[in-house]
Amino acid sequence: MDLNINKRNNVRCSGQGDKVLVFAHGFGCDQYVWDDIAPAFETKYRVVLFDYVGSGRSDKKAYSKERYSTLHGYKQDLIELCDALNLKNVVFIGHSVSSMIGALAAIDRPELIKDLIMIGPSAHYLNEPGYQGGFERADIEGMLKMMETDYKEWANYLAPVVLQNGDRPELAQEFEQILCSNDPDIMRQFAEATFLSDVRSDLQKVSVPTLILQMKNDAIAPETAGEFVHSQIPESEYVVMNATGHNPHVSHAEETIEKILAYLRKPMGNSNTSAIEKLSI
Repeated sequence: MDLNINKRNNVRCSGQGDKVLVFAHGFGCDQYVWDDIAPAFETKYRVVLFDYVGSGRSDKKAYSKERYSTLHGYKQDLIELCDALNLKNVVFIGHSVSSMIGALAAIDRPELIKDLIMIGPSAHYLNEPGYQGGFERADIEGMLKMMETDYKEWANYLAPVVLQNGDRPELAQEFEQILCSNDPDIMRQFAEATFLSDVRSDLQKVSVPTLILQMKNDAIAPETAGEFVHSQIPESEYVVMNATGHNPHVSHAEETIEKILAYLRKPMGNSNTSAIEKLSI
């Protein structure tokens, strides 16, 4: 493997098996949000975890404002990582904005991704005539301004909104700590790239089977957003979870594992094709 990619994206590989699962974190997070999920797959699958440049323990020196001003920069991270690992036909499991990053990668390089699993996806976060993304533009602009003026207060406000599980305040506290561990300037630009993105016109180009996991009471990606993604991707399956909030892999790990496993156990296209040619670090 290219050691620069390994360091740049803090890549971790584990598990065994022919099929490869690539887990991708959402905005403000890092790969460690999968700690309660990834181990459940390591006995039958190869598992790849990583941080997008600017997040977690990635190499912050590799961050470029120009490259990461849109989701295409993060898409390129994913493509370069797969190329460095010689991965093909992987199952890409993306949370939140990573769902769209994975979709863009599958469109550009369909040989890399065999199946998409989207957790809480949204192709566009803004409400527009005939479309409900969940936010007014003033909401997003206010959030971006708050990130500039008082980042810690923004993190304190956002964490419980995202997690929703008020009876388990420790979840929001842990998420707030993750948010605060990141560089405020980088996260502010990542927020803009995320919440002002519009991938709606690209979804019909997605040609791989896709599972969409939708949560209840998701303040970030409401059911209208998930339903839209489902309506636009030709070969997609839409499943509403019992989980509440936007981070079910953190708040409802067992159900998340169950839904992913149920999908993976179904017959998939190209089942005789190895999911990996060579994986080494």
